[in-house]
Amino acid sequence: MHLLTTTLLCGALSAVSLAQSVPAVKLPSSPPGQAAVQLGGRWDKTAEGQRYRDGKWLVVNYSRPLLRGRTDIFGAGADYGKFVNGDATIWRVGANDTTRLTTEARLQIGGTIVAPGVYNVFVDLKPGAWTFVLNTQPVQEKYDPNEKVKLFGAYNYDAKFDVLRTPMTVRQTDVSTEQLTIGFVNVSPTNATLEVRWDRTVATLPMALAAH
Repeated sequence: MHLLTTTLLCGALSAVSLAQSVPAVKLPSSPPGQAAVQLGGRWDKTAEGQRYRDGKWLVVNYSRPLLRGRTDIFGAGADYGKFVNGDATIWRVGANDTTRLTTEARLQIGGTIVAPGVYNVFVDLKPGAWTFVLNTQPVQEKYDPNEKVKLFGAYNYDAKFDVLRTPMTVRQTDVSTEQLTIGFVNVSPTNATLEVRWDRTVATLPMALAAH
């Protein structure tokens, strides 16, 4: 009996020691995200093993909204894109701050050469026809409702700052993606395809290092 009591007590103490308090997860409603790839580099053998050298970074920084039970997030017909655009005329491909693309390399996107730099990213949404936009409009560091020139998200967007407009390939999928996801797929030493995936829509755009 004494042995049984001791065993039960040890088990109870063990269960208590394994119990955890509920963790507090503090995230904004649309957490920050980043997609990154390196192009144009090479693998060299060194005394320490293989090392990747001289690659050029291509990075997208954005915010990642969630569906949270919503369906058909992009809408349909005449209302297509209106919900995600909000009060803006174009989609910021995210939430909160303006989505930005940073490239260390000269890129060819569609028929346009894009110089190294930092660009605002937008998508002009039409049913089955997305247009990818790169833009150099100045951006607000902190939202000011009285500011009417600089960007915040897609507010104050002005097409005169566009440096690139090119169509994306858009398709529907049976798989629903809960959180907006931007990434690079089908990567080769000199090429990568940008992929935007949310809800049941997937849009892609090939990019390549530009020939010098």
